[in-house]
Amino acid sequence: MAKLNKKNVETLEVRGKRVLVRCDFNVPLKDGAITNDNRIVEALPTIKKLIDNGGRVILCSHLGKPKGPDEKYTLAPVAKRLSELLGKAVVFAKDDDVVGANARRSIDAMNDGDVVLLENTRFRLEEGKNGEAFSRDLASIADVYVNDAFGSAHRAHCSTAGVTQFIKGETAVGYLMNKEIAFLGNAVETPERPFVAILGGAKVADKLNVISNLLEKCDTLIIGGGMAYTFLKAQGYEVGKSLVDNEKLDYCKEMLAKAEKLGKKLLLPVDTAVCAEFPNPIDAECKVEYVDATGIPAELMGLDIGPRTCDLFAKAAKEAKTVVWNGPMGVFENPVLAKGTIAVAKSLAESDATTVIGGGDSAAAVVQLGFADKMSHISTGGGASLEYLEGKGLPGIEVIQDA
Repeated sequence: MAKLNKKNVETLEVRGKRVLVRCDFNVPLKDGAITNDNRIVEALPTIKKLIDNGGRVILCSHLGKPKGPDEKYTLAPVAKRLSELLGKAVVFAKDDDVVGANARRSIDAMNDGDVVLLENTRFRLEEGKNGEAFSRDLASIADVYVNDAFGSAHRAHCSTAGVTQFIKGETAVGYLMNKEIAFLGNAVETPERPFVAILGGAKVADKLNVISNLLEKCDTLIIGGGMAYTFLKAQGYEVGKSLVDNEKLDYCKEMLAKAEKLGKKLLLPVDTAVCAEFPNPIDAECKVEYVDATGIPAELMGLDIGPRTCDLFAKAAKEAKTVVWNGPMGVFENPVLAKGTIAVAKSLAESDATTVIGGGDSAAAVVQLGFADKMSHISTGGGASLEYLEGKGLPGIEVIQDA
C-alpha cells in the first residue's frame, strides 16, 4: 500500500488528553431507529484505540441535512448503538448549540478512556459555511483532533477542516481514513498493471473529470450505465429513447480521441437491454429484449448492458491486476435490469486483482448482491471517492499534519 504522509492515529500520545474525533455517523434511520449501523462499526477501531490509550474521546458527526436544531436528526440513537457496540457507556451531550453549556459539563466530567458524543454538527448553521465561531468552539474543547470521516472529507466544514486552524495540539487521520487513502490513492497513483477502471451511473456530467483523469492513469476504461448512451450517440449511433446528455456529446468525442491518442482501450457496450419505458416503480416488472448497442430502435430505451457486453467487460476485469469501479451498469434496483451490474460484481469477486469499489451506488450494489466480502476495499464515501478519483485534494485530508 502507498505510504501515507499524513499523521496517523497510531502515533498519537493521547493519555489524559481530550481527543475530538470527526466520524461519519450519517446512518439511515426509520422511526428513530438505525436501519444500517455499518458506518458506526467502521469507526470502532479508531475509537477503541484512543480509549485503550487513555484518551478522553469526544466524537462528532453530522446526520442528514437539518437547517438548525431538529429532533428528527438527533444523534441520540447513535449514542445508544455505540454504547452497545463498545460495551461501555457513551455519554450523549444533548445540546442544540453542539458545544454549549451541557456539552462542556459532560466534557469537564470525563476521565481517561471515557467517551462523549456531541449533538449533530449541522444543528449549527455555520458548519456548512466553515464559520470561524463554530470552528473555534470545537477547537476549545479538545487538545488533539482526529478525522476519520472519509465520506465528508471532500467538504470544507467546521468539523472537517475549520477546527484544525484553531486546535493547539496534533491533528491526525483515523484508521478508516488511512485505509481509504491507501486503497484509493494507491489504486490510482501506483497501480499494479493492467489497471482497469469501470465507470457507470446515469450522467456523464457527474464524472467529467473522473473520466479524463482515469484515462491518463489506467490501461483500459470501461463505460457502462446510462452515460454509455451519450458516448454511443457521440459516435453517431442511434440510441432511441435512452438517456443522453446532449450538451456533453463534444466532450465524449474528446475523450474517445484522448483514449486513442494515449493508446488506451475505451470499452463501450456492444449490446444493451431495452424496454419501452423506464420502470415505475423502479422495481416494477418490465419486458426486456436485447439489441445491438449501435442501433437501438427509436421507440425503445437502453437500461442495462446486454449479455455479450457482460462477457466483454468481465473478460477485461478478470485480466486486470487492479480494478476501480464506480457506478452501476444499469437500473440495478430492478431485478431484470441488474444483470449487467451482477456480472461485473461477479467478475471482480472471482478476480485475483486488487478491487476497489468507489462508494455510492456501486458500493450499495455490491453489498446488496452479496459480494462485499470478496472485494479488497469498498469505499465509505460516494462524493469523496469520486473527487479523489478526479485527482482532487480533499479539504478534510489536506488540513491534517504531515507525518
